[in-house]
Formats: sequence, structure tokens, C-alpha cells
Amino acid sequence: MKRIYMYSVAERIWHWVQALAIILLIITGFEVHFSTWFKVFGFTASVYIHKALGFLLLGNAFLGFFYHISTGLIKQFIPRPRGFFDGLFLQARYYLYGIFKGEPHPFEKTPLHKLNPLQKIVYFGLLNVLLPLQVLTGVLMWGSVYFPETFSIFGGLPVLAPLHTLGAYLFIAFIIVHVYMTTLGPTPCTMIKAMINGYEEIPEDEKV
Repeated sequence: MKRIYMYSVAERIWHWVQALAIILLIITGFEVHFSTWFKVFGFTASVYIHKALGFLLLGNAFLGFFYHISTGLIKQFIPRPRGFFDGLFLQARYYLYGIFKGEPHPFEKTPLHKLNPLQKIVYFGLLNVLLPLQVLTGVLMWGSVYFPETFSIFGGLPVLAPLHTLGAYLFIAFIIVHVYMTTLGPTPCTMIKAMINGYEEIPEDEKV
């Protein structure tokens, strides 16, 4: 095993603020939609908490984007055409077969290249499609009182609410898969510990 400083303090803070905000947004969103049987904070409190968390998520996403741009780490989220599909096949095969046979991971994880090809696709869609969709639909519904014409142009509540809810369910699916994937390290808690203290243990036999 080799111990590598994988995640900076800024990356860890951004990750946990984002994770906490998304989880609480899901909880408060469920209470707003299903207030008759799902009760945590109370309907009125959940509405205000949901709005505040939405702006927190937006601000944290902006700071995270600025950090990744300024440090050049944004490159790891952008899929590269050359050899990408071959790498995607290797990674899919590893998750479906190789990991159960004890095969080494097909790609080396480094501080500058943390994501494998499959993760790049997922995060590219998450950060460029799903998150903007949630922000846009959420802001439009929040601002329906202030700019009703714009709200109506996008279809109003009958269109925006289902899209926002669909996005929430997709986030839930992502969280479930994401948490499961964090257990696939040398030990079930290796990757979670890395996101807390910054250091991750990488098997010596991993290759590029």
C-alpha cells in the first residue's frame, strides 16, 4: 500500500458542504411534497430551510468551480476523446467482473487524476446537467412571485415541479451508488477516511 495525500482541505470542505446541503435539500423537499405523512422539521420550517440550502448549494458550487478552475483540477472532470471509450470499457469490465476476481484497478488514482473514465461521465452529467437543472427549476419556482412572466415561459409549476422532483430522485440514486462505491477500497472505510483526513491508501499493483 502507498499512502497519498489525495484531497486538499478545500476539496474536503467543498465535498462535505455539498453533500450535507444535498441530503438536507432532499429531506426538506420530501417534507414539502409529502407533508401529510413525512414530518421532520415541519412544513413551514422545511420551506425556509429548503430555500436557504438551495442558495448555499449554489454558492458552494460556485466556489468549488472557482477553486477547480484556478488550480487546474477542473481538467479531471472533462472526458478526453483519445482512448476514452477503451478506458470506459476497461472500467466497466472491472466493476462488473474484475473487482470480484480480485484484479487490480485498471487506472492509477493520483491527486491530479482522481476520476476513472466511468466516473468522469457521471460527474460530467451531474455537474453540467443535473445540478444546473435543479438550480434553474428551483430558482424559477422560488422566484415565481417576483418574476411570474419568466416563470410562466418555462411552463410554470406543472412543468417545473415534476422536473425538480425528478432531479431529486436522480440525486438520491447517485448518492446510493456513490456511497456504495466508497466501500470498494482496500477496506470499506478507506475512501471515507480519505475524504476526512485527505490521505488515501492505494494498492501498489494498480496501473495506468
